[in-house]
Amino acid sequence: MPAVLSTARYAFAGQVALLLVALLVVRIFLRYRKFKPLQNIPGPPSGSFWTGNIAEFSSRHNAALQREVALNYGPVVRLSTFLGTPTLYISDPTALHHILIKEENVFQETDAFIASNYLIFGLGLPSTLGEHHRKQRKMLNPVFSVNHMRRLLPLFYNIIHKLRDAIAVEIGDEQREVDVLGWCGRTALELIGQGGLGYSFDPLTERVPNEYGDALKVLFPTTQYLDALRRLTPLVSNLGPAWFRRAVLDVIPSKRVQTVKKIVDTMDARSTEIYEAKKAAIREGDEKLLKQIGEGKDIMSVLMKANMVASEADKLPEHELIAQMTTLIFAATDTTSNTLACILELLATNPDVQTQLREELLSSGAAECLSYDELNKLPLLDGICRETLRVYPLVTLASRAPTQDALVPLGEPIIGLDGTIMKEVLIPKGVEVVIGTLGCNTNKSLWGEDALTWKPHRWLSTLPSAVSDAPIPGVYSNLMTFLGGKRACIGFKFSEMEMKVVLAVLVSNFVFELSDKPIRWNVAGVWYPSIGTEDNTPQMPLKVSRYTGPCA
Repeated sequence: MPAVLSTARYAFAGQVALLLVALLVVRIFLRYRKFKPLQNIPGPPSGSFWTGNIAEFSSRHNAALQREVALNYGPVVRLSTFLGTPTLYISDPTALHHILIKEENVFQETDAFIASNYLIFGLGLPSTLGEHHRKQRKMLNPVFSVNHMRRLLPLFYNIIHKLRDAIAVEIGDEQREVDVLGWCGRTALELIGQGGLGYSFDPLTERVPNEYGDALKVLFPTTQYLDALRRLTPLVSNLGPAWFRRAVLDVIPSKRVQTVKKIVDTMDARSTEIYEAKKAAIREGDEKLLKQIGEGKDIMSVLMKANMVASEADKLPEHELIAQMTTLIFAATDTTSNTLACILELLATNPDVQTQLREELLSSGAAECLSYDELNKLPLLDGICRETLRVYPLVTLASRAPTQDALVPLGEPIIGLDGTIMKEVLIPKGVEVVIGTLGCNTNKSLWGEDALTWKPHRWLSTLPSAVSDAPIPGVYSNLMTFLGGKRACIGFKFSEMEMKVVLAVLVSNFVFELSDKPIRWNVAGVWYPSIGTEDNTPQMPLKVSRYTGPCA
């Protein structure tokens, strides 16, 4: 009898296995039929049916593949992921306008993006959708306005003058190799700390341990290795009560997962502590305490005061205000500091442009304290920032996915693999669309044959009519670097001002030259430089010396 039962169990298990295999085959067949029209779209070869080439596209060492996809396959490119599921890379301006503006309600952030951001930051801007997102953005928009940036500019100069003095002490009277990315990162953190939270992370004059700041600095390098797990977060983000999810998280045998958990705990605790102290000062009318850091003009102080007097319909709950704090810090640090490092590398590579910029800065007195409007009127400084953001956008993996089948028009028809001319693309529900930032920013039909060349002076004259006439949905200067639509980067003015003040002060006082070490830019959520391909440490060593010219 036991033998008969054992045989029956094996037979039943075999039937279950066959059923699962059959279901998998049926699912693959149905998916193939659903996605078959997309197979006609050109794209790079996939090395594996099981894993596709999207992992290769987003891997650290494949900057070349990203450029190939952006530039060599046309405005719509087919990539693939698990079980041959297609992913589209779209850089066509008409299509992007349709996705980000016209049918923004259909093309949403992916479930994995929303769920993972919720787990890390709470209910902040990156983890809300629809009316919830609109309500938060309505409250935040005024604190990122030009008027508010004008009030913050003296604070920015004060911090960056400390950076200038710190670098001067480091190099002395000689030319020395300096990790400019390290300094830019520390400065960006302090700028958003004081300007955003009214909180100081780093005095810059010395290295002072800061648990909150240290946690923020390692969050991104840690999470970039957890992309596969982040794609699974929608399956577990609402699984049972919070204490149960926490218990499950505690037993996951991954050092990086446990590191992220500790980082999130630190960020939440410190954000809550800062928020409660600021709230008490506002309620008690202690303006002296509020002005000790951030001069009472920081984004969170203004936001909290506005929230206290807002109508019940517009008011945000406290846990959402706290979520904005860490979101602001995280979003404003690596993006700006890495772009600054890129600009300094380009100026070191093009010493003639560096000299021209220095002349413009010194003649205007930009190193001391110009007003917001005076700073923005410096043409070459403006052109250098815009051109770097055009040719070297550091966020190239942003994506959307339609919540229903969507027909997307193309401004430039594509030719299918079978020779068919396609003027529109039917994108099935759930297919991920990578926003083709680099492809749109460097499109030769828009920007000319020199579209791939870094030429800051192109911004000193009228842009090509092809650019100004194209329906590019970017929120900044006909570029997709800060995205577009209702989910565009809300802090792009803050970032632009930060870059201009840092460059105004540093280039007026120092000369930057390339070091002998090979610099490589690595693909990531925010691209970052390192020495060679083996070392993963974000850094940008340049030779730095004091400027001793006649106008210094």
